[in-house]
Amino acid sequence: MKGPAIFLAQFAGDEAPFNSLPAMARWAAGLGYKGVQIPTWDQRLFDLSRAAESQDYCDEVAGICREAGVEITELSTHLQGQLVAVHPAYDELFDAFAPDALQGKPAERTEWAMEQVRMGARASRRLGLTAHPTFSGALLWHTVYPWPQRPSGLVEEGFRELARRWKPLLDVFEENGVDAAFELHPGEDLHDGVTFERFLAAVGNHPRANILYDPSHFVLQQLDYLAFIDIYHERIRAFHVKDAEFRPNGRAGVYGSYSDWAERPGRFRSLGDGQVDFRAIFSKFSQYGYDGWAVLEWECALKHPEQGAAEGAPFIAAHMIRKAERAFDDFAGAAPDATRNRRVLGLA
Repeated sequence: MKGPAIFLAQFAGDEAPFNSLPAMARWAAGLGYKGVQIPTWDQRLFDLSRAAESQDYCDEVAGICREAGVEITELSTHLQGQLVAVHPAYDELFDAFAPDALQGKPAERTEWAMEQVRMGARASRRLGLTAHPTFSGALLWHTVYPWPQRPSGLVEEGFRELARRWKPLLDVFEENGVDAAFELHPGEDLHDGVTFERFLAAVGNHPRANILYDPSHFVLQQLDYLAFIDIYHERIRAFHVKDAEFRPNGRAGVYGSYSDWAERPGRFRSLGDGQVDFRAIFSKFSQYGYDGWAVLEWECALKHPEQGAAEGAPFIAAHMIRKAERAFDDFAGAAPDATRNRRVLGLA
């Protein structure tokens, strides 16, 4: 595993050092991070269309980061991926993720989003990256609770349409040797293991359809985030290190009562302030040989972001495991001896 790294999206802003990639790279390195995950929708940090076509530009960006003391871990198209599939009920809210000229034009917005994802795959290849975090978008989320009763075949049709949009994009990832790592997230049609399996079946078990693992979203869903690694570790290609807590009470539970984040029973927290068992997570990733990055995605209902960022690098570093190259009891072992083994089994 590589790290610690940090996702820059939640920290980018108009004030220095958060308004340019060189400054943010130096800021991250100064906090102890070894890598940065770059949001491709933020023109202050990255020009996605240029990166998709220009190796010189990609080399320049990589050089800026190296000079600051960090590597690029992944490029992200979370916001663009969200727009690949949007139910009309969410059109106005998600229009903010698209250029002004496309707002109120859902069909054109979808085509723009799909091209953005394609460019993300090509830019990732030019940067020598192997995974690309994104969202799936959602056509079915408004039916997540089955009341009124969902019509027969609705879910199957929703996943067929989602696959129709994503299969050509996954083929572009295949052409570029990059894995699409879907963050399984409430609000997306891919939000847990079952929905990921539905999608995987609909895209013919495409080898580039993979997972960004973020345990915080599973805490809020009350899903076993450790067993999830046991089941899906072969498809996990990226890792957001993010904490959360779920504190149900006599007035509210999983659905949150339309409350703001600070008042919700389930809420995101800075690393170490929530309930996620990161020691167990890092142990399982070491067990299964995860060799990607451990990337802080900071979101907290209470703590200031700069405090969360400063605490994140040492927290991740303290949990990273240098995997043993030999068994702890090898000192007491003996050389292989087939004849002795048969004697021990009573077969001599």
